[in-house]
Amino acid sequence: MRYRLMIFDWDGTLMDSVARIVACMQAAGRDIGWGEFGEDEVRDIIGLGLPEAIARLCPGIDPERAEALRGRYAYHFVEGDVTPMPFYPGVAEGLDRLRAHDTTRLAVATGKSRRGLDRVFHERSCGHWFHASRTADETRSKPHPQMLQELLEELGVAVEEAVMIGDTEYDLEMARALGMDRVAVTYGVHVPKRLAASRPVFTAEAFPELIDWLHA
Repeated sequence: MRYRLMIFDWDGTLMDSVARIVACMQAAGRDIGWGEFGEDEVRDIIGLGLPEAIARLCPGIDPERAEALRGRYAYHFVEGDVTPMPFYPGVAEGLDRLRAHDTTRLAVATGKSRRGLDRVFHERSCGHWFHASRTADETRSKPHPQMLQELLEELGVAVEEAVMIGDTEYDLEMARALGMDRVAVTYGVHVPKRLAASRPVFTAEAFPELIDWLHA
């Protein structure tokens, strides 16, 4: 194995949830009378914590209206929208391959809330895949590297033995700030050219390709 610890982003890296996030944020914007967010606008903020995403989407929004947008987004994501959110092809099998190594550690670093991540862990019975996780509401949002620092400390792994895997520049820049290796996946949100600016050590076009590289 190339690394002892592999840290994965969630939305756009493990789970194909981008379409649902876009639809729910657009619906929330209409609900509060802000207007229609463009698809590219919403895709650009996927990976950030929700407060940071709203601040970027809605410059100058007042706290009361931001909270209303946050509440409507949560409603649509949990209850109001039924857009499917499958894992990307090869994710379950690939993580099983990684977990077969006794010394391997897997973690999640996500812009989701703790409540949101625990919900999907429960609904998909996949929490056991990971040895640790960090969410944006219990530490600092990407691209600040604090969630990676906390995962390294919790699992007792040196930065040189870890890699961050994600589909956005926020994932890669978070790792770059620590001097951690980073791998880009191109099937998620940000385009390859944007990801390349963060100098990933490898770029994968599909999840099985990533797993094969990690086993090299």
